[in-house]
Parts: sequence; C-alpha cells; structure tokens
Amino acid sequence: MSLYAELHRHLGGSVVPRILWRYFQRNRPDISERFPDYPEFEQFYTQPRNTLAEYLELHTLVESVQTEEALPYFIYRLIRGAYIFENLAYLELRYTPYLRTPEHLPQSDRIDQMAAIVEIVGRASQQTEYPVVTRQILCMHSRLPYEVNRAIVDLAAQYPQYVCAVDLAGGDAQYADRLEELAGLYRHARELGLNTTGHLYETLDGCYPELLPYLMRIGHGIQIPLRHPELLRQVAAQGQCLEVCPTTYLKTGTLTEIQQLKTVFNRCFDAGVDIAICTDNAGLHDVRLPFEYESLLTQDVIGFDVLQACQESAFRHAFAWPHQERPASLLSGLLQGQENGRWAGDRETNLVR
Repeated sequence: MSLYAELHRHLGGSVVPRILWRYFQRNRPDISERFPDYPEFEQFYTQPRNTLAEYLELHTLVESVQTEEALPYFIYRLIRGAYIFENLAYLELRYTPYLRTPEHLPQSDRIDQMAAIVEIVGRASQQTEYPVVTRQILCMHSRLPYEVNRAIVDLAAQYPQYVCAVDLAGGDAQYADRLEELAGLYRHARELGLNTTGHLYETLDGCYPELLPYLMRIGHGIQIPLRHPELLRQVAAQGQCLEVCPTTYLKTGTLTEIQQLKTVFNRCFDAGVDIAICTDNAGLHDVRLPFEYESLLTQDVIGFDVLQACQESAFRHAFAWPHQERPASLLSGLLQGQENGRWAGDRETNLVR
C-alpha cells in the first residue's frame, strides 16, 4: 500500500462530475436544466479543451456555487474521496478566496469576507473520519487588481494554522504586463515568511524568468525542460520542484500525447531537479492521483525508480509535512493502527488516528 502527497489540486476543479451534477440537481435548477441527464454533463465537464484559457473557464462554473454555505459539502466529499480512493496522506488545496465571495458586493466588502472563506475551508478540511493532513494555498489571480492580490497575501500570513503558501493562477499568458507588480507581491510574501509557488512555464506564452527567483516550487514548469533546458541548472541550485500534472496538458492542448513528458522527466532527473506528480483538477479530469502515476508508468514515460523518487519528492517538498516523518514510517503506523482496530498516534506527530 502506497501513500501519496498531492501538492497541486485546485478546489474549483476538484469535485468529481457525479457529485457536482447531483449538487446542481438538488440546489441549482438554473444550471441543472442545461444538463438533465448525467452522461451529457460528464461529457461537457471532462472533455478536452483547445486551449488553457478555454479550460480555465470551467472553473468559473464551479466557483459560482462554492459559496460559504456550500463549501463544507464539497470539501467533505473531496477529503473522503482522497482518503478512500487515492490513499492521500497529505493534500494542499489551492483556490482564490476572493472568487468565493458574493459577486454583487463592493470590492472592499469581498476582501473583508475572504477571511471567513479561509476559516470555513480550514474547519471543513479537518476530518477526523478521514485523516488526511490538509493545508490551503491561497491563489493570487492574474485577472484581479493589485489591491485584492495584496490582501490575499496578507490573509495567508494571518492563518498559518490553515494556509501553507501563496500561488499565482489565472493563466500564465496573462502575466506579461504585470511582471514588476507580481514580483513585488512575491517579495512581500517572502518578507512575511510565506512559502511560494506559482503557475509558470506551463505554456509557451507563460515563460517568465523574472518570476522564477521568488518561487520555492514551480506550478507545472514543463516548458523549462522542454523549451528552456538552460534554466534547469538554476532550478536545481535553488532546490525548486516542478509540480507536474500529466492529464492537464492533454486536456488543455498544451501537449498532444503523454509520451512528450518523457523528455521532461529525463532532463529534470539528469539535472537534479525534483518532480512531484499531481492531478491539478482531479474532478475536471475524472482522474485520481494513483492513476497519474500508473498512466506514466504503463505509457513508458517513467520507470519504477522514477515513480518512487517522485513519491518521495512530493513529501519532501510539501510545505506543511513534518519532514522528519517519512512516508514509510507513516504507513507502518497506519497499518499497526488498523491491526489494533484503532488509529494510533498523535495527529501532529504520526498524523494518523
């Protein structure tokens, strides 16, 4: 039995199609009337898109229903599925809190309400029934004004018990006119002692070396080994890890076949750059994290040695994982607890009950 750490999963794309469709049927007739039958909705929700921008539009559909009242419903089912079907021991869940506040409110009021969203997500993620160690990554957004993004960074620093890092999302092609501003936000985050990651080098239009020095991990980053391998030495020297999400690149049209990732893994491992395999939007893809590993293996993109190395890298680069605890020791404690008919250990040390 393997345990997994998931470092790149979006709250907006994490809900599996069946659960989302049922929620629409029960609570949102304005949406459900468009999809009276589930197969039609699943086809719409999970089909590949032509571009990353088109793909990201699906997030707005889910964000509109992930309100204060509905968030606990979605998060409970997310954690349950992650524990039962994916063997996740650790999960970093990322989202933009501003986009979960009521759209009709003035910007200042929406900023004030972001703290309530963080608290709701934080409390809902603490499931003793399904003991996955869960932390939030708060996403700045390329389409939000500076004042909102600055407030997101400040908010992350106020909730260390729930938030482990900040991110930059919204499509990496949108950064070009705001690089100095975005770099300043990242500098501010580092000054506050926050961990940082960011969607960067995912697409050919999203390659901005100016932002690389501020990141502790790189969201996606596949264009570095594919198009800019001269940067790999710098990435390795800074100890940065790539968060590679295989199915995403097929869904967004970034890659045409999964075998193209073989170059990514080979060049990164040759240069000493770590990779964490992730799902990105498990609901949109209708895919689980163990399947991402299995698919790469069966498609001959990686071997078992690389698979194991990526599993280890995910725990090693996890922002809130107690790094003195190795996955193997955690598994031993988990199995011991099962044999005794109970969960053993303290959540803050062994992280299982």
